[in-house]
Amino acid sequence: VFRGSVVLGAIVGGASDDQIERLRKYARSIGLLFQVVDDILDVTKSSEELGKTAGKDLASDKTTYPKLLGLDESKEFAVKLLKAATEQLAGFDPIKAAPLLHLANYIAYRQK
Repeated sequence: VFRGSVVLGAIVGGASDDQIERLRKYARSIGLLFQVVDDILDVTKSSEELGKTAGKDLASDKTTYPKLLGLDESKEFAVKLLKAATEQLAGFDPIKAAPLLHLANYIAYRQK
């Protein structure tokens, strides 16, 4: 979903092939970041804090990043993904890239 939205916006906005590829990489990073953060929140927050059933992934023996990597390593991976996403925005007009930067940070630091 993220990738399609970002890439289509870039195409409609007249981005170059290089810019589209950088935005594709950005979107790939934030999409994965969303999942990693979701998995972390599932094991670190209560159902009340999340507004949904916490621990559901663990109870259903679902493969998650904390299960595969461990919680600390999952948090480190999230930091790396945020950095990778924001690095792809370097060179773009800072004002035009601001919403994408904000989106990446929102995904990384969300609490629900």
